Amino acid sequence: MPNIFFLHGNDEFAITRKLKEFESDFSDVTTADMNTARLEARSMTENDLNNAVNAMPFLAPKRLVILSNPSAKYNNPQTRKKFAEFLNVIPETAKLVMHELIEPKEIDKHWLIKLAGKENSKIKTQAFFLPKQRDMAGWIINEAKNQDGKIEPQAAAKLAEMVGVDTRQAGMEISKLLAYVNWQRPVRGSDVEAVCIVTSQQSVFDFVDALSQGNGKVAQKLLHRLLENEDPFALWGMVVRQFRLLIQAREILDGRGNKDDVARALSVHPFVAEKTTGQATRFSIESLESIYRKLLRIDEQVKTSQVTLDLALDTLIVELSK
Repeated sequence: MPNIFFLHGNDEFAITRKLKEFESDFSDVTTADMNTARLEARSMTENDLNNAVNAMPFLAPKRLVILSNPSAKYNNPQTRKKFAEFLNVIPETAKLVMHELIEPKEIDKHWLIKLAGKENSKIKTQAFFLPKQRDMAGWIINEAKNQDGKIEPQAAAKLAEMVGVDTRQAGMEISKLLAYVNWQRPVRGSDVEAVCIVTSQQSVFDFVDALSQGNGKVAQKLLHRLLENEDPFALWGMVVRQFRLLIQAREILDGRGNKDDVARALSVHPFVAEKTTGQATRFSIESLESIYRKLLRIDEQVKTSQVTLDLALDTLIVELSK
C-alpha cells in the first residue's frame, strides 16, 4: 500500500474533505491527534518534516503527516532533487499526505506529478477539479445524498445558478437547506429561494468591489457581517479564490478577451464571469499579483498562529484602502 500521497487540483472543498478521510482512518480518536502532524511548507524547517515522519506512532500502526503547499518550499531543481531523495526513505510507519491547489492547465508540467509518474515512484496522486457549470446541478444532487438528504432537480438547478462552481459554498448552502427541511423531505425550489437568496459569494463580490474602489469603511462593514454568519476559514477561502480568479481574468482581458472568454476559460457561471470581469478592469495585473502575495503571507501567518484571521483581514483592508 502506498504511504505517500499528493492531492491536487482547484477544488479546495474536495481536497479538504479527502484530508478529513485520511484523518478519520485512525480507529482510536483519542490517539489521533497524537499521531497527526500538520505542516505548512512555507514556514517549516527540514527538521520539522524529518522529525514528523520519523517519530514512532503511539498506539497506532502509522503516523499521519499532512504537508501543505510543498512547491512553496521546494521551488528549484536542487531542493526538489533533495526532497525526492527524502521521499524514498520515508519509513513505513509514516503516511505523508501532500496537497496543493493547481489549475488544470498546470497539471502536466507540475514537478510532483512528473515525479509520481516515474518508474518505482512511491507517490500516489489524486486530482480534484471543480465541476463544469453544466454539471453543477448533478454535483449538488450527489452532495445532498452525501449529507444524507435529497434535493429536487429544479431546486438543484436554481442553487447552481446562485453559487456557480463554488463547491465549498454549495456544500454550506446544502447543509443549511437540509437543516431547514430537517432532513424530512427533499429540498424544493421554494426552499432555495427562502434560504439562499443572499449568498456569501455575492457578499464576497461586494467586499472585493469595496476594496477595488478604496472604500475601506464599506469593506470592513461587509467583512464583519460575513464573519458573523460564516466560518472564517471558509470565508478566507472564498476571498483567496476570488483574487485568484481576478488574476486569471485580468490576463484574459490583457489578451483582448471578454467576459465570455473568462466564463469559458475559468469554467464559471456567466454571472460570476461578469462580476469578475468588471472587478478585474479596476486592477492592473501588477496590483493583483501584489495583493495575492499579501494573501499568501497572511495565510502563512494565520497557520503559524502569528495573527488571527479576522485581524489579518482588517489589516488587509486598511492596506488596500490607502
